[in-house]
Amino acid sequence: MTVTVEDKQPSVAPFKRVGAKEIGYNVKQVDQFLGRARAFYTNADAPEKALTSNDVRTVSFDPAKGGYNAHAVDAALDRLEDVFVQRERDALVAERGEDAWLKEIGDAAVVLRGRLHRRDGERFRRPGKRTAQSYNVEDVDALCRELLQYFEHDKPMSVDVVRRSVFAPAKGDAGYEERQVDAFLDKVIELMAAID
Repeated sequence: MTVTVEDKQPSVAPFKRVGAKEIGYNVKQVDQFLGRARAFYTNADAPEKALTSNDVRTVSFDPAKGGYNAHAVDAALDRLEDVFVQRERDALVAERGEDAWLKEIGDAAVVLRGRLHRRDGERFRRPGKRTAQSYNVEDVDALCRELLQYFEHDKPMSVDVVRRSVFAPAKGDAGYEERQVDAFLDKVIELMAAID
């Protein structure tokens, strides 16, 4: 009796994994999210699979030993977000016209620039003294000054600079409230991705 074994192609992981004792992103969570993104991208009319550029920008994965390399996953998510932003812009233009898109961009820029024009040390809320962690005020203000140059004086700046921003930690009301800064930077990223 002859037994034949099917020659199967090995499954290729979309990202390199870190070493077995190193921490990366949870493989199952990354694969599930990317599967969802792929399904939505190929069939955007399926409402149960709706996914936005904001969903891509704000997704997070649990740390896991031997997981996917975080830098590689983050870079792929940045590219995916750019694709979704472009798709959303095209849909808005097709539905309401280019003037509507330009108005939306202009309105968002006015709101963001208003906060950027605040004085150093006064751009964001200070958390309560009991809050353990906040962002270093000088670090955040330095990025805000760069963004003001980008928005008002056409200084070249990649959206990836904002995506990869890291601020030194501060304690309590010595720093800016993390949640408010993060929400603001999400809007900045959304705007920069839409106009680049």
